[in-house]
Amino acid sequence: MTTTLNVNGQDHTVDAPPDMPLLWVLRDLVGLTGTKFGCGIAQCGACTVHLDGEAVRSCVLPVAAVQSRKVTTIEAVGSTPAGKKIQDAWKALDVVQCGYCQSGQVMSAASLIAANPNPSDADIDAAMDGNICRCGTYNRIRAAIKHAAKGA
Repeated sequence: MTTTLNVNGQDHTVDAPPDMPLLWVLRDLVGLTGTKFGCGIAQCGACTVHLDGEAVRSCVLPVAAVQSRKVTTIEAVGSTPAGKKIQDAWKALDVVQCGYCQSGQVMSAASLIAANPNPSDADIDAAMDGNICRCGTYNRIRAAIKHAAKGA
């Protein structure tokens, strides 16, 4: 099936089976490798991308479900106001340890800040639930989200 996807503001025509997960379309057919494979069952969050601004797990999302919606990956999230705030906060607070999960963490956090510029601890917990960090940087992630919310 040939389909055209809008990824990071650019149209990409790809030939993929309709049930192929968006993750593999992005990585293998479009060539954007910042979105990571973690578990393949939407439980770890490493594959998180934005679909029309909403954080979704791309490892279980069939490309046929994307249709004409806009996909944003870690490669372009910094061009959005919320994404830039989150990336700046991540750098300022030195959140990253090994870094493998961080693209998914950043994408979930940017979606939260875009929807709720002043999240409570409960809002942060809900938005980040299911984003696993094996290095345990959760305290730094929370602090960076609060830092971004303050507009720093």
